[in-house]
Amino acid sequence: MKKILIMVLVLSLLVVAFAACTPKADEPKDEPMKEETKEEPKEETKEEETPGYYSVIAKGFQHQFWQVVKKGAEQAAVDLEVEIYFTGPEGESAQAAQVDMLNAELAKNPKAISLAALNTEAVLTQLQEAADKGIPVIGFDSGVPNAPAGQIAANASTDNENAAALGAEMMYEALKAQLDAATADSPLVISVFSQDVTSASVGGRTKGFAEKMYELVGDNAAITGDYNAINMGDADTAAVIIDVTVGATPDITDMTNAANGLLNTEGLVGVFCSNEGAVNGILAAMNAGSVIPDGVKVVGFDAGAGQKAAVKTGVFMGSITQDPYMIGYLAVELAVKAANGEAVADVDTGAKWYDATNMDEPDIAELLYD
Repeated sequence: MKKILIMVLVLSLLVVAFAACTPKADEPKDEPMKEETKEEPKEETKEEETPGYYSVIAKGFQHQFWQVVKKGAEQAAVDLEVEIYFTGPEGESAQAAQVDMLNAELAKNPKAISLAALNTEAVLTQLQEAADKGIPVIGFDSGVPNAPAGQIAANASTDNENAAALGAEMMYEALKAQLDAATADSPLVISVFSQDVTSASVGGRTKGFAEKMYELVGDNAAITGDYNAINMGDADTAAVIIDVTVGATPDITDMTNAANGLLNTEGLVGVFCSNEGAVNGILAAMNAGSVIPDGVKVVGFDAGAGQKAAVKTGVFMGSITQDPYMIGYLAVELAVKAANGEAVADVDTGAKWYDATNMDEPDIAELLYD
């Protein structure tokens, strides 16, 4: 009996020991650790992060031109997979508002800033701050003229003097017979109508047209008017007067008043409007009752629905168009390159002549915003 009890006890101990050494099938120890390890790489993935924040500060929003610039900038942001913030003051005379916008963007420490400055002198402190922070600044449209050396990495803009010179060439060919026959006793007048001459773009166009026309007419010409820096020739003996008129302010009322005056100039044969603001002044004066004298050739600059209609109907001889879409696009592209440490240089975004005969052609029509 004792032997049987001893054997039962031994067998019981063996069963307990075996059970203790055998792992339970329903309590795996390693699987949860493996599942947690699989999810860890997601925390290191950077595919959803924004590559960079870029600021684009225009001169204004009141002209449709800037809306097309904005479209180009936004497309560049999509293509280059970056984030941009496009802003600008309501009007091109709001220098203080633009400075406030630039300060706000500098506080965000963007990778780069694209800037079309209303007044370089007003943003000198901000340009220095950007340089101190290592933030590249790209100029676009009129850029940041006469900025301190090294503070503007590159510019995306139209060569405004050359673009306006194209307008002078087209007008001269249309008026050549009259201009050649002009005399000092009864001088002919070509008016250069400008919104202002403080920005590089409008100032460059004013200078480019006036000086090219002076060159084409020759010794019988003189440049007079509101832009004294380019006055040339002797107005007392000239047979052709190239007269510069600048509105008191860029406001449409002041531009309309200036347009009324120049349209009544004795001997007027041509008018060059150096930007959309000047064009709108002429059109507003016409709507108010002023007329363009018979035979007077009017050349505009930029586009817009009113200007396009004037060209289409022959009220304007034609106009010069920039490529605002590419101005915006290249402003962002240069900014991204500069922020990435790539070498950048100024780029000319181009200009073309359009009139009633070619404005519907695809390569021109895409540049003519409404």
